[in-house]
This record gives sequence, structure tokens and C-alpha cells, in this order.
Amino acid sequence: MSSSITPDTLDELLAGYKVLRGEIEKLIVGQDEIIHHIFVSLICRGHVLLVGVPGLAKTLLIHTISRAVELSFGRIQFTPDLMPSDITGTEIIEEDVSTGKRHFKFVKGPIFANLILADEINRTPPKTQAALLEAMQEHHVTAAGETYALPEPFFVLATQNPIEQEGTYPLPEAQLDRFMLNLWLDYPTSEEEVEIVRTTTSAREVVIRRVMKAENLLRFQRLVLSMPVADNVIEHAVRLVGKTRPGSAEAPDYITNYITWGAGPRASQYLILGAKALAALDGRLTPVIEDVDRIAVSVLRHRIVTSFNAEADDVTAVDIIRRLLDETE
Repeated sequence: MSSSITPDTLDELLAGYKVLRGEIEKLIVGQDEIIHHIFVSLICRGHVLLVGVPGLAKTLLIHTISRAVELSFGRIQFTPDLMPSDITGTEIIEEDVSTGKRHFKFVKGPIFANLILADEINRTPPKTQAALLEAMQEHHVTAAGETYALPEPFFVLATQNPIEQEGTYPLPEAQLDRFMLNLWLDYPTSEEEVEIVRTTTSAREVVIRRVMKAENLLRFQRLVLSMPVADNVIEHAVRLVGKTRPGSAEAPDYITNYITWGAGPRASQYLILGAKALAALDGRLTPVIEDVDRIAVSVLRHRIVTSFNAEADDVTAVDIIRRLLDETE
């Protein structure tokens, strides 16, 4: 057992998450699993792609999290005319009043915040989408030959609308792979929708308290990284990812038929990190195979490319992942 992991540190994580959930639930009704998985990504230093039809409180959820955790918040509304400099920042000419000399000054863009809401990320061209790529992977941006570090912790939570695809630009696979999780929001239940309508059509005022500091989040991230993992759990994750690759020795026949490209090594890494976080939030010191399976759909869904045969047979990526999970011991 790692010396930095003790029941006390797990207790601190669980207590912090419980209080954070209480604050989020002041504004967000339902979406329990989505909230749980977003927090998993936060303590794994991962980015999240949220997919859902309009009106499911995607933006409100992300903003509420930033208010409850002591994080600076930046929102970028992606549009067809958005330029990379609108995200990263730009250089301006500034004149020194005392000397009259002019010099270039870098003005930071909205990406310089702890929590970035990339709203409707698929509504901007690939050139602008690519401006996020370096920031998401390297946690810094480069402008005019200079490198500027982003504040830590740093997360990108992007939203995407699965309908109204006219005028959108599908995210390239390289960028999709940077997102740890792909979460799909579903419609609320009838009871939840009654509660949503009741609370949002009244005069009540909701105050969201800051209940978690950034340094706590950084400590929880270190906790997850230092958790031990048994070899059989890692082997299970790697075997599961390997089965998504057409032509591999372990891939079943239907994988070759239904999948064009399988998941890369980053999927295996995120399966283990996600399993660690799930175990920690259950109060356990090490993950088990079931934890890998619990996070598998969200990690793999956006990392496998289905073929025309899958579309013709009405087989989705999620169908394939669940079949693999059923067949993988």
C-alpha cells in the first residue's frame, strides 16, 4: 500500500465529495451518474465531453461546479467565425507613457482559467478546435513564439448537441482522444422534471457556497495517482481495449465487421485512472476489475470508429462495448 494513501485521506475525499454534491444538487435535479463521472474526471486530471439535447442543464451544471469549487471559470462560446486567438489570447501594441516607446503585450484569452466551458465545441472549424489541443494535452499555450503556462488545476468541459448537425464540424479523432470521458445526458424522469419546473419557476434564490478549494482538488489528484493497482486489473483493461482493434489477435469477428479503428493506449490509461477514482469514491484503497467495467462505456464510446456495416445493422459503439464487456472475463 502506498504510504500516501490512508483511510483518513479517503475519508477526506468522500466527505469533500458529499458536501460538493449537496451544493450542486441545490441547482441540478437528477443527473447523479453524470455528476459522479465529472468528479471522477476532475480527480483524474481529465477533460469531459458532454453530449445532450438543448435544455438538459449542461452549461448550468458546469458553471455550478466551478462555483462550488474554488476554481476560476472561463466560458468560450464556439461559433463558425471564432478564431484561435479568441481562445488563447492575442498580442497588442502598447505604448509606454513615460518613454513613448511601443512594445508588444500578450493579452490572455479565456483559456487562462481553471475550468473551461467549451460550449458547442463542434460549431467551430477545425483550425479553431485545434487551438484547444495543445492546452488540453500540455496545459500551456504558445503565442508569437512564447509559451504561457495555464493555471492548475486545468480542465476542459465541452458540450455538444447531438441534433442540428447542419453547419457543424465533427471533432477530429486526435481531439476526441484528449477527452477522458464522453458523457451522454438523458431526459429527466417525470418526477425529476416536476421538481425542475417547480424550482425554476419560483422566486427562490439559490446561493452556491465554495466548499472545496483548488488545493484540495490537487491533493485528491495526487491521491488517485498514488493508489496501487493489481496487475490483473491492468491486464483486464489492456485486453478490453485490445479487443476493440480490428485485425488484432484477440478481436472477435464482429469487431472486424463493425469497427474501422479501435481505441489507442490512452484508453487503457484512462480506464485505470477512472477505476482508481471510482474505488476511492467507494472508500476502497485499490480498484477491482468491476471498476474498469463501470467506466468503460464513457472512456471507449468516442474512441472507436464504427463502420458502414454497423450503421447498416443499426449497431452503435455502445452496443459493441457492452457486448465486449459481457464476453470479457
